[in-house]
Amino acid sequence: MNAMRMLVTGATLLLAACDHTTPPQSAASVASVPAPATSAAKPVSHFSPPEESSIPNDDFGKQIALGRQIFVDPGRYAKAYVGNQLSCENCHLDAGRLANAAPLWGAYPMYPAYRSKNHHVNTFAERLQGCFNYSMNGKAPPLGDPVLVALETYAYWMSKGEPIGTSLPGRSYPKLSKPAMAPDYARGEKVFKSDCALCHGDNGQGQQTADRTVFPPLWGPQSFNWGAGMEQITNAAGFIKANMPLGRGNTLTDQDAWDVAYFMNAHERPQDPRFNGSIPATRAAYHDTPDSLYGVAVNGQLLGQGTAK
Repeated sequence: MNAMRMLVTGATLLLAACDHTTPPQSAASVASVPAPATSAAKPVSHFSPPEESSIPNDDFGKQIALGRQIFVDPGRYAKAYVGNQLSCENCHLDAGRLANAAPLWGAYPMYPAYRSKNHHVNTFAERLQGCFNYSMNGKAPPLGDPVLVALETYAYWMSKGEPIGTSLPGRSYPKLSKPAMAPDYARGEKVFKSDCALCHGDNGQGQQTADRTVFPPLWGPQSFNWGAGMEQITNAAGFIKANMPLGRGNTLTDQDAWDVAYFMNAHERPQDPRFNGSIPATRAAYHDTPDSLYGVAVNGQLLGQGTAK
């Protein structure tokens, strides 16, 4: 990657599995799960998507290239549907190519699929719509919209040669074993200050250059909203462990990854679009899991109130 690509991919969050299951009434409940030892990474052979230089020079190739442009810079190429400063690449690194960063080639062959998040079988295009609604805090392009067509074309091209419906190594974020100690705000803050603040800023609001986001905001009005998959601590911890700090993935301990994921998600962000007027009722309906801090009080602050854009 060139220097700008490295900056743009200085990501931390957004588009992962967003399914939710059973809750605690407080953040401390995360500690109730028995804690296996730190997970040990083993060398794994991952699928290799085609090189970008092999994009065909024809009308189909133009759609592939457009899909890549939208993926890397949706604020420019899909502006009508984006509501924050994030790009798809912030959570799906290297233009959606990198294993263990929820690559596009890992997702495309797994659809159509039933998702408990919305209780029906989703097409890949519907999955992309969800990304705009939640991770991008925007609005979903209608099915058949040129933005969705280009993104799906890009994902299809990247996935050529893969078996359909087979979960390949590296297709999502790593699933870490539960930590020895319950994720902790104070410990997470220390990790953030030592390993994350340099890129994402002391206040977690990222960095911009010439009106372009080079390191994304991790919370606040310009980050992903409470409906995004990255608000689940499990997803955030796996992404952070494998990929952060940028260029130094797998250097944090599992415990550090859990703690800093907790710290990041213990900050307010835009409201869940499914908010029904009641934080407890919205938690019960959509965030009923120990992995979510929506509707949980942390440091005396009830999370889930949302932020204005």
